[in-house]
Amino acid sequence: MAQSGSQEGPLLSGVALRYASALFEVAQEANSIDAVAADLARLGRMIDDSDDFRRLIRSPAFTVEQQVQAVGAILDKAEISGLAGKFIRLVASKRRLFVLPDMIRAFRDLVATSKGIVRAHVTLAEQPSDTVMSEIKAALRDVAKSDVSLDVRIDPSLIGGLIVKMGSRMVDASVRTKLNSIRLAMKEVH
Repeated sequence: MAQSGSQEGPLLSGVALRYASALFEVAQEANSIDAVAADLARLGRMIDDSDDFRRLIRSPAFTVEQQVQAVGAILDKAEISGLAGKFIRLVASKRRLFVLPDMIRAFRDLVATSKGIVRAHVTLAEQPSDTVMSEIKAALRDVAKSDVSLDVRIDPSLIGGLIVKMGSRMVDASVRTKLNSIRLAMKEVH
């Protein structure tokens, strides 16, 4: 699963967190955190899988009315309603769709934190088998001493190995990094 990060920095993160926090509070009061999380995760996958959807939420060329109408049709077709549907329609009406992927990630992080789940970001050269994923998750669970939720990103330039970010800790065991350090060491020899 590809991961699209935000390049706009702290301002965008602040907006995303404010919206996600408000949704989280409302979902908590309505006892529907899991339902909202599932709907947002489904929508997040739809955004990741569709260039047209990404263009719709990022392009300033679309009017608010066009975005609200298009997002409404997508939500209806995907059968996303309830709090998640209302939230996404509100985001569209406020002209904040470009922050939606960050809002989804922020909401997911709030859910994980509330459940005592540690988030780990794992970058691999290729899509791992279920067995390898289970092994990675088990190893990280041992380190974190808690349940772990994985965000997996595929980056073929790694050649092999993996990079893991968990909280403020990062482990880079990629072949690319090892090769770069060998290159540096060889340059220093000359």
